[in-house]
Amino acid sequence: MFRIPESIANLGRDRIAGFPVEGFLYGEGPKKPKLMLIGEAPGEFELVDGIPFIGRAGKELMKSLATIGLTREDVYISSAVRSRPYKWGTKNNRDGTTTERKYNRPPTIKEILAHAPVLDYELANIEPKLIVTLGNVGLQRLLGKEAKVTELHGQLLERPIHYLNELEDTTFNWTKKLYKIVPTFHPASIFYRPSHRPSLDADWLEIGRILREADRRNTEGGVL
Repeated sequence: MFRIPESIANLGRDRIAGFPVEGFLYGEGPKKPKLMLIGEAPGEFELVDGIPFIGRAGKELMKSLATIGLTREDVYISSAVRSRPYKWGTKNNRDGTTTERKYNRPPTIKEILAHAPVLDYELANIEPKLIVTLGNVGLQRLLGKEAKVTELHGQLLERPIHYLNELEDTTFNWTKKLYKIVPTFHPASIFYRPSHRPSLDADWLEIGRILREADRRNTEGGVL
């Protein structure tokens, strides 16, 4: 199993201090996984257990992996931001009272930049056969804000990706290396947009086909 060094984790914690976020979640998986999955940020349940993708969205993700014969142990799970971004909101209780509580929210660009060195370290040290981005945040972290999952999902892309050249930089640079990426929808998207389900399912079948083709070519001495 691969785990980022504590120096990188502490750098991430230090850089995001002062933002409305909580906790810190490590990536999880082997150093040479079948897939590297890049999501958005941990939520409430992930922080409690310290495991990425374990809530409702996690169950959907595991179902998708199962359709192509993979389990959690075959993949490395990461995200653009490693602390839970939250906002305060009011919850209406059944007895008529209200409670102030924290709700999940998407990370801001400044929060994504704060944790960029963490994901950069993983991308430089993990050797997946394929990267799969889950939703727009993960996709745009790698390919820029012009990249849209609705336009690119299910496609095999071979492109340079964003990385932070210097810690004080406020914009990303492009790598010279090309990475193989297939974008798909975030597994939580089907809860609020069920019409994404057929596309999500088809994307995962295509991911499975790409992996099988890569294995076949490797067996024959070729490359993906």
